[in-house]
Amino acid sequence: MKPRLLLHGLTSLALLAAMAAGAAEKVDPVGYLDELPPQLDRQLFFGDPEISGAQISPDGKFVTFMRPFEGVRNIWIKGIDESFDDARPLTDDDRPVPGYFWSRDGEYVLYVQDKGGDENFHVWAVDADGEPAEDSAVPSARNLTDIDDVRAQIYSVPKSTPGEIIVGLNDRDPALHDVYRVDIDSGERELLIENDQNIAGWVVGLEGNVRLAVRQTEDGGTETLRVSDGEVGETLYTCSWQETCGPNRFHPDNERVWFQSNKGEDTDLVGLYLMDVKTGELEFVERDPEGEVDFSGAVYSNATDELLATVYVGDKPRIYPKNERFAGALDFLREELPEGEISFRPQTADDSLVLVGLSRDVDPGTTYLFNWDEMEVTELYRSRPELPVEHMAEMEPIRYEARDGLEIPAYLTTPKGVEGEKLALVALIHGGPWARDTWGYSSLAQFLANRGYAVLQPNFRGSTGYGKAFLNTGNNEWGDAMQDDITDGVEHLVDKGLVDPERVCIMGGSYGGYATLAGMTFTPDLYACGVDIVGPSNLITLLNSIPPYWGPIRKIFTLRMGDPSTEEGKAQLERQSPLNHVNKIAEPLLVIQGANDPRVKQAESDQIVVAMREAGLPVEYIVAPDEGHGFRGRDNRLAMFARTEAFLGTHLGGRHQEDMEDEVAERLAEITVDVDTVEVENVADELDAAKTLPLPNSDADKVAKGNFGYTTTLSMQGNEMEMQAERKIVMEEGEDGDTMVITSDTRSNMGAASDQIVLEGDSLRPISRTLAQGPAVIKVEYGARKVTGTIKTQQEIPIEIELDAPVYGGDAALEAVILGLPLEEGYSTQVRIAEVGMQQRVRYFTISVAGRESIEVPAGEYDAWKVNLEALDGEGGDLTMWVSAEPPRMVLRAEGKLPAQMGGGEYSTELTRVGE
Repeated sequence: MKPRLLLHGLTSLALLAAMAAGAAEKVDPVGYLDELPPQLDRQLFFGDPEISGAQISPDGKFVTFMRPFEGVRNIWIKGIDESFDDARPLTDDDRPVPGYFWSRDGEYVLYVQDKGGDENFHVWAVDADGEPAEDSAVPSARNLTDIDDVRAQIYSVPKSTPGEIIVGLNDRDPALHDVYRVDIDSGERELLIENDQNIAGWVVGLEGNVRLAVRQTEDGGTETLRVSDGEVGETLYTCSWQETCGPNRFHPDNERVWFQSNKGEDTDLVGLYLMDVKTGELEFVERDPEGEVDFSGAVYSNATDELLATVYVGDKPRIYPKNERFAGALDFLREELPEGEISFRPQTADDSLVLVGLSRDVDPGTTYLFNWDEMEVTELYRSRPELPVEHMAEMEPIRYEARDGLEIPAYLTTPKGVEGEKLALVALIHGGPWARDTWGYSSLAQFLANRGYAVLQPNFRGSTGYGKAFLNTGNNEWGDAMQDDITDGVEHLVDKGLVDPERVCIMGGSYGGYATLAGMTFTPDLYACGVDIVGPSNLITLLNSIPPYWGPIRKIFTLRMGDPSTEEGKAQLERQSPLNHVNKIAEPLLVIQGANDPRVKQAESDQIVVAMREAGLPVEYIVAPDEGHGFRGRDNRLAMFARTEAFLGTHLGGRHQEDMEDEVAERLAEITVDVDTVEVENVADELDAAKTLPLPNSDADKVAKGNFGYTTTLSMQGNEMEMQAERKIVMEEGEDGDTMVITSDTRSNMGAASDQIVLEGDSLRPISRTLAQGPAVIKVEYGARKVTGTIKTQQEIPIEIELDAPVYGGDAALEAVILGLPLEEGYSTQVRIAEVGMQQRVRYFTISVAGRESIEVPAGEYDAWKVNLEALDGEGGDLTMWVSAEPPRMVLRAEGKLPAQMGGGEYSTELTRVGE
């Protein structure tokens, strides 16, 4: 049941007025309100900018940009010399367009769009010269990736094939993106690579072919692999999970790739390298000249693909030119333009025209058109020309010492014109948490400062950009040392006399929302209120509900957060989950959530709201039914900050704007939830996670081939039955690639049976199975999203199992998969299998290595791994296997119990013979 929305008969203006009246009773206004600059309309901060996101066509003839069309941010186009007033819209989406780009040939503008914030982005193409469609103000747009519930990823827009793009689609497996070449004009898609190797990312060479793949290793590290002719090959480079490494883009010679890494005991900061893609050898290029931060990015030429400059973000951004021409351009721009931080984006195919951004902490920025050939620069537009920059507050980089001595970098914004003592404070915590705050214009920080609040933005341990040591001090420290860093920052400002300890609120989105909840529960005396925006309340359910396409990197989550599959990890995550400490909350909380959020599900917010309601604690709840991980829609955004502003005013005493547009007031009323109606549903457990996690990689080369004899003893209701089996495992070549064929012939007093299973030779995914015993024959065909076939006895029964994601086969097919896994002490993974027979369903199991021991079976004595297979659904089928430790491996012994519907008998199987 979805939460019902209240206030249908009220306006949120009346609601805010009532809350404002209550604010005067609870908290006196801060004493310096009359020293503040004029109160500015919140639309100046959070309304759509007049113009933003400009790009120039490859031939330099057109400018595209973002501007509201019928109240929604869309793409517009104009001639390079035309006025913005003469521009025409290219799109009329009813949801703000999040991003776009030009095709290399300049024929099309391509953009991405999802539905209601679900992040299943599709790629759309619109003819840049197209005439408006009939009964429309814009040309028709075509969906190039028109598949429901699929997320497209754009890997490359190769200039060698200007009418095509390289995209990834996870339609076959929701966890993995296969690679396609898409013809923009026709929309035709060509499959280039089927991703059955758990690849998390692909890198395309300058000639337009996939050349590299990036994958997480079993222990959470990162490996870069060569790709040739669509086949994933050998590993070129590997770094541990505590290090950072990976390719960026190809060098102009197309034989080397720009690469970043901080691998090595003596290396802390990420540096820039060149990798030879044939040998994997690295050539060092540079590391931060000031020795402060990681390599942050680079500027490349469109014309030659050469490296023009490197970028490092310390307290402020720093640009380092790499050739004389770029250095001259940068010097020219710094001399010609006002003070500010410069961004440099070559736009045309020949680099002749460049978009230059100039911004500061007090100014959201101006975009200039720089003619590199003529060395001329002209103003193109200001994104928020109506914003009075003279009333903005400065953002100051600061440092403070955490309780364990670690230096924490942070940014502090204080209200303009106010003496720096006894200020009300908002601790504004960034998301990620593997990200960082940077210096520059922040609409939220400036808005809060205008309302009378100091704003602290700490880059707590675990934030990225400051080297691997700083990052790794945050491992397993959610709610602990990471939260202490935030607490210590607030107390640092209190001790300096800058902040009034009675007027502190904590606020943030995503991880910042978690930190808000952690602050309210673990340090309840520190905060007068909290604003949680799409924050997780239960770390275990968060890990169980991450998007399927994060599955290939899930291991790094469990390493940096904690592993819920271990007793120790589960206990840690439960202790660090604010949901389990709700009774400690002492002050009001405002919770804001997007109903379609794929990263932090609505259940995360529902859980904390219900827990607070049941504990009799003050909580407010906003849920936008058409948003995801953050609010993109204008009215939703303005409504959210209108309520946030009034909430802070109530509990901290700052000022707030009481009036708002009618449509914003109506929207706030619509998305404000009556907390008494909230029910907790769709809370993810370990079984939910297993439904779409990528299947583990299994190596067919580790499976012993040949002939094997087995004896199985079945004990049921006091009776024993013995079965003899001959199994043959061979590799066969075929037109569509190699296959592994497993044939088992079984004899018992119930008669003879034969079973043939065909698996893909590289991945051991099932292709087909034929099982016959007497007149009964079962035939099965395995697809990525469906298992089909027939069971023929006296009648024919169809087999049809719908799949959420690909599966492995059962029985001997699953045994082969287990043999091919990277087994070692402590190894654990999860698998899905299709169960065909008395029931037609998908089963979910955990595979774990219990240890290594020596065992003796009729075929001999072996050093073996003891492997446990445990059903996640609790419906039986658990077993223990012993497999030979060194590859190529064999199944030596198996012990288990049949499910209740099969009689519940116990069985034991042993290897009796090994032959060629």
